[in-house]
Amino acid sequence: MVEVIGVRFRPNGKIYFFSPQGLALETGDAVIVETSRGVEYGKVVLGKREVEKGSLTSALKPVIRKATTADDERNRKNKEKAKDAAVICQQKIEKHGLGMKLIDVEYTFDNNKLLFYFTADGRVDFRELVKDLASVFRTRIELRQIGVRDETKILGGIGICGRELCCHKHLSDFIPVSIKMAKEQNLSLNPAKISGVCGRLMCCLKNEQETYEYLNDRLPNVGDHVRTKDGFRGEVNSVSVLRQKVKLIVELENGDKEIREYRADELKFKPKKRKNTEKVDAELKALEALEKKEGGSKIG
Repeated sequence: MVEVIGVRFRPNGKIYFFSPQGLALETGDAVIVETSRGVEYGKVVLGKREVEKGSLTSALKPVIRKATTADDERNRKNKEKAKDAAVICQQKIEKHGLGMKLIDVEYTFDNNKLLFYFTADGRVDFRELVKDLASVFRTRIELRQIGVRDETKILGGIGICGRELCCHKHLSDFIPVSIKMAKEQNLSLNPAKISGVCGRLMCCLKNEQETYEYLNDRLPNVGDHVRTKDGFRGEVNSVSVLRQKVKLIVELENGDKEIREYRADELKFKPKKRKNTEKVDAELKALEALEKKEGGSKIG
């Protein structure tokens, strides 16, 4: 077991583990740490704890010190300098006629590197741009192409729910989301209705997936024939997943048919089996391929 603390470099960024080196650190403290790209300024978001050494994905780097007032001021000035660098970079992009959209600019704490984040439809030859930027800023320049989900995570926005985007507010990592989840939750497969601001499938589809899987497994499929506790046999007409109720087309003793609603626990049926699994999977893959081609939803 090794003692670690969790540090973030962005309000909504990934959490990285560092060795506290015996320092008295608490959640919310600013720290100066050594990273693979140099010395950085971050905030402690996870207090001291012990983790299995084998669970660490990379070598544990140390916390250099707790940030001082001078460090806080330097970090503030770096952010101001990054804003000025963004203006200059945008001018250089327009000068070279490059098809790229500048999203964010970031200085490392020690000013050894200046990073520019951008989006583009394809590959961009920015070699001349890097030379121009290096001659202006006199430091190492790094341009990173990011995806539309990363762009939305950085810029933020309001979702269709009326709340701040999850990816911008609290999600450290993007969770895998598939169109199969929308189908499991009986949602419209129209990409416009299940896509977020970024144009990809909404991350919140994952939030209720386990619940829907559990509830769906307690219900029969539409079209199944089931038996009720009062002795009727009927065909499933529709199901209400959240209410756990089923509407059946039952045949009465006089031969007439009518639709009756039952609770799931009032029915007798075999454990649920997914019908035509291969056919459904093929249809979903075809739909996902079409959406990807048209620039619609995409599996994250």
